[in-house]
Amino acid sequence: MTGVISSVLITLQVPLFKLNKNPVEGFSAGLIDDNDLYRWEVLIIGPPDTLYEGGVFKAHLTFPKDYPLRPPKMKFITEIWHPNVDKNGDVCISILHEPGEDKYGYEKPEERWLPIHTVETIMISVISMLADPNGDSPANVDAAKEWREDRNGEFKRKVARCVRKSQETAFE
Repeated sequence: MTGVISSVLITLQVPLFKLNKNPVEGFSAGLIDDNDLYRWEVLIIGPPDTLYEGGVFKAHLTFPKDYPLRPPKMKFITEIWHPNVDKNGDVCISILHEPGEDKYGYEKPEERWLPIHTVETIMISVISMLADPNGDSPANVDAAKEWREDRNGEFKRKVARCVRKSQETAFE
């Protein structure tokens, strides 16, 4: 068991070191607690030319003990209005779903978690999700309905409020 834990720790330590040494545009990452390598805090910058532009959204990545065989969970701590983020902040995108067959037949196995994915691929997927929501498989049905029916009205107003609030609380 110690070998598995050591392997997971190395699997998490190396990417964290690389991300801090060579930051990737659009996000930054660090540990929530220096003594817990399984819980990361990420800051995501709202992508340019999207409704989320200018936002600074804080989220937590929680890695399972058997990472990378299973995906981490991601939860926005900053309030965000998005079809693929439930009202509690949990992110719902294919890349973070357990590996294997989708019991509902919506996702192909190759769209779901694979051990080759990294924190960088997860974050690129989340940034892409902000730019292009998947309204066909929403975690927040109300946000998806507004995105489809009133994108430039109520949906845009709610996102703008979240962006403003994220700017005010980004570095608390």
